[in-house]
Amino acid sequence: MAETQSNISRDQKLRQRAQRVIPGGMWGHQRAAAVPAGFPQFFDSGQGATVRDVDGNEYIDFMCAWGPIILGHQHPVVEAAAQAQAALGLCLDGPTEHVVDLAELVVEMIDHAQWALFQKNGSDAMTGCVTIARAGTGRRKVLVAHGAYHGAVPWCSPSLVGVTAEDRAHILHFDWNDTDSLETAIAQAGADLAAIVVSAFRHDLGVAMEMPTPAFAQAARAACDAAGAALIIDDVRAGFRLDLGGSWNLVGVQPDLSAWSKAIANGHPLAMITGNERFREAARNVFVTGSFWYSGAPMAAAAATLRELRRIDGPAVMARAGRRLRDGLAEQAARHGFALIQSGPPAMPLVQFAGDDAQATLGERFCIEALRRGVYMHHRHNMFLSCAHTEAVIDAALVATEGAFAALAAEGAANA
Repeated sequence: MAETQSNISRDQKLRQRAQRVIPGGMWGHQRAAAVPAGFPQFFDSGQGATVRDVDGNEYIDFMCAWGPIILGHQHPVVEAAAQAQAALGLCLDGPTEHVVDLAELVVEMIDHAQWALFQKNGSDAMTGCVTIARAGTGRRKVLVAHGAYHGAVPWCSPSLVGVTAEDRAHILHFDWNDTDSLETAIAQAGADLAAIVVSAFRHDLGVAMEMPTPAFAQAARAACDAAGAALIIDDVRAGFRLDLGGSWNLVGVQPDLSAWSKAIANGHPLAMITGNERFREAARNVFVTGSFWYSGAPMAAAAATLRELRRIDGPAVMARAGRRLRDGLAEQAARHGFALIQSGPPAMPLVQFAGDDAQATLGERFCIEALRRGVYMHHRHNMFLSCAHTEAVIDAALVATEGAFAALAAEGAANA
């Protein structure tokens, strides 16, 4: 018998309504198709390290809005700063003083930054970096790693739907952490090399994550210096979680340009390009703009976020929490007969099951069992910790994951 509207969940009702007015029912990376079946599509609220869906179920949140939440949902200092400016106005005839305050703070905090420009999304910032690099060098070729994600616009989108060959005519590829492959791509670009684009670390969907080796990072920097090209670091996903001065500080290499977004304003919409003196004039001359790029409230939120991260040493806080989670999962998995592959920095963990199939079926089942016990995790995308993930929160999550491992073991799913 078909379910009546009275006995289906609010989430299901919203999905039905969305199907009629939104193509596919939802779009982008936050669509429910990106997570295992049974996960909620629609959410109602967040507080600290937890989120609540529209049916009132609460979860310890290990996705943090897919990265933007770095201090915790509804952080009082950040919200007070944003609301103070929002009460005065959002879109005005020019920017507020927050744009200058934030740019000064960014230049003070980020080691390579001598200037900053602000946008709204990571795709805005990455495209702006590439445009500035081409303007500053007078060249066209841009090198990116195979499988890397740098945004959802034609030059770099992971989807080819609606994308023409001309959109990518000057994009060349290399293999991550492979200096020989990088040198081959540089030779292909020849005298037309404008930029080498690298992520903070390799975080391709569904594969074990990989930090840059010092040798690879130094080779990329040396190649750009030799060719007069720009080294661009995509710090959109990792920015401020690993090092407040820039993620490649961990390997001792500074970029010419960097793109930032996600965590910069603890959930308020903002992105940023930072650059060195060499590309200041190019940044001044290119035309990039957006109607909502100048809003002061997100900039006030960003300044509050960055100051709070600096005050508490946010990267260290998240790294400790991530190691506690990783150690706990490893112990539980071994005890229940599972072999895990845990990769990436502790603040941005990816948890996979050794021997799992290409669809990560075992990982999906684990995440469903964790969700049933109040923990929201992902089986193929890296997760995110925030500074609200205290020891007590991690320990509560580990109670749930203990139950998830036990449920899988009872099904005979052990893979060790």
